[in-house]
Amino acid sequence: MDMDRPNRQEWLPDRWTLLGCVIILAVFLGAGLFVRTRTAPVEVGFRAPDFTATDFEGREVSLSQLRGEVVFLNVWATWCPPCREEMPSMQRLYEKLGPEGLRIVAVSIDTPAGSQDRSGRPGGNVGSFVQEHGLMFDVWLDPAGEIQRVYRTLGVPESVIIGRDGSIAKKVIGSTNWDTEENIALIRQLLRS
Repeated sequence: MDMDRPNRQEWLPDRWTLLGCVIILAVFLGAGLFVRTRTAPVEVGFRAPDFTATDFEGREVSLSQLRGEVVFLNVWATWCPPCREEMPSMQRLYEKLGPEGLRIVAVSIDTPAGSQDRSGRPGGNVGSFVQEHGLMFDVWLDPAGEIQRVYRTLGVPESVIIGRDGSIAKKVIGSTNWDTEENIALIRQLLRS
């Protein structure tokens, strides 16, 4: 045996060292995937993040329950004048494309009536607002504003249109007229796919 050449067992790591390296690598990969899903952009072409809220009956609802549907997701509040301005166009859009399969989900970040949010804005009676404006689409409640953290909103209103595959097809910061031919064409294309 050649003394200058190391014994094969001397340079191979033992099983426990190898197992430790594999575990450390798995932890780093898992942490990377966790951070990636938490920091993925909320932009056109990226997957819409899941979130939970409650409906008017107090049941927990989530975006993931709507997978496979075309979803118009709107973040709003009753105290927000631009939100109030765009609601009629959202209702008209729903009347036109709801029968074709469009789901509109308006997530209110209002705190309960008689209270104030962290910024001192008054709480709102979302149920009265919905009835007063004849809104027929889904309205979910998120008084803690968790959706704002998940979607990294800059304010309200903010809206995203989500395709059947769960990816964001359009994002709008601020209010807009939703029942324009351009928006209707985009949503009809998503409904056909």
